[in-house]
Amino acid sequence: MTYFSMSRTIDRLAGGLANQGGTTVTADEPLALDVGMRMWLDHLRVEKGVARNTMLSYGRDLRRYKEFLARRGVADMREVTQDDVTAFLMELRDGGEGRVPLSAASAARSLVAVRGLHRFLHAEGCTPGNPGADVAPPRPVQRLPKAISTEEVERLLAAASVGDTPVSLRDRALLELLYGSGARISEAVGLDVDDVDVNSGSVRLRGKGGKERVLPLGQYAREALAGYLVRGRPQLTREGGGGGGAAVFLNQRGGRLSRQSAWALLQSAAERAGLKNSVSPHTLRHSFATHMLEGGADVRIVQELLGHASVATTQIYTLVTVQHLREVYAQTHPRAR
Repeated sequence: MTYFSMSRTIDRLAGGLANQGGTTVTADEPLALDVGMRMWLDHLRVEKGVARNTMLSYGRDLRRYKEFLARRGVADMREVTQDDVTAFLMELRDGGEGRVPLSAASAARSLVAVRGLHRFLHAEGCTPGNPGADVAPPRPVQRLPKAISTEEVERLLAAASVGDTPVSLRDRALLELLYGSGARISEAVGLDVDDVDVNSGSVRLRGKGGKERVLPLGQYAREALAGYLVRGRPQLTREGGGGGGAAVFLNQRGGRLSRQSAWALLQSAAERAGLKNSVSPHTLRHSFATHMLEGGADVRIVQELLGHASVATTQIYTLVTVQHLREVYAQTHPRAR
């Protein structure tokens, strides 16, 4: 899409906002809604190089905002108040004018466009204030990470190691690694042979942003990896012609195992184990963190093991353990009910 066709598309989505290229507006002059919005969109596209899809999304959000302000009789950006922005957010959440209510996440995304617009206009000296500065986005519902019980983990791991074939050895080693280290699936399938030291019991993972961390491996993971590296991987390498290079986990053609294939093998093991709920590679990461905290691990230790940049990300798992404690209390204490 060219610059001009993209501009026309955004114009249409944002309600035909006029292109005011080069226009200088001061805080003492009226500023039409479409003019202010177009100034911000042009700034994002030309000076910030914002992605096309983001621009289209902002265009849709601003079109709805423009219609909302027009219904309230507001035609000048300088006249928009904090109450207007707050009322717009409430309409997003409650619905209105034939529109369905938005989730907290979707409403927050729309508010990002509105707040960005007002922040830009105020910084450029086009409006006397920033009416969106103190309007906080709604907090999304905090979804607790999904974890399975230790008994279900045992069943899953047993189901992944049926037989003594190279594939079953690989599957058991992969799942033992995921649950034993809390690794992301991308980190696991990205492992090279030199990243794993079964003798010392450690593995080097490359996480988000290229950050590396070295994690300990438990006895079960060490044994499963050792068995696969000695008896399973060499055969997969021979059968596939060695196309996987230094990759630890190989597919049946000898290439590096993909995330999609890893997900599929986990699903197959879950079905054999009789696990009714959906189980994903991330489920094992959640289970690792939850079981560590339930066992008494410090949240900052779990943060380091998971490779979280902030402890706040890890603390959501503490909610899982508190919920578990409530369930145990309700089931076992004679005065709980």
